[in-house]
Amino acid sequence: MFESLRKLVAEIADDRKHASRFDATDYRLAAAALLVHAGAIDGKLSEVEHKKLHNVIMQRFELDDDSAEELIAKASTVEQEAIDLYAFTAKLNRSLNDQGRARIVEMLWEIAYADGVITEFEDNLIWRAADLLGVSRSERIALRQRVTGASGGGD
Repeated sequence: MFESLRKLVAEIADDRKHASRFDATDYRLAAAALLVHAGAIDGKLSEVEHKKLHNVIMQRFELDDDSAEELIAKASTVEQEAIDLYAFTAKLNRSLNDQGRARIVEMLWEIAYADGVITEFEDNLIWRAADLLGVSRSERIALRQRVTGASGGGD
């Protein structure tokens, strides 16, 4: 009897934990919104970009399939309501250290390059986001090269 009561209380607590996950204070929501924006900036989030987005979010935030989709859905809504990048980057600046912010820029490159091509819109978005996140030009370029496998310089 006590075991079944313990399980019930654990399930209720778990449901509450999941209900509040990815709220406005969660840096993962801000990061995912930036990633959604990067994927959709050249038109619409393609199936290839969505799959890459899903995989990156699962891997980087250590989420299961359902949680990753939940985060993407919430991020899509937040991204559509956003006026600019500042709301997302300000949250990330408060929540992450230098390495964490650089990781976000790397994730942006991964999403932008999901279809094998980085458009000028994607490049400009990542340049602006990296600037707002305090990631230097040289680090931004190095992250791009790591993601694309490029060895040449340039911006």
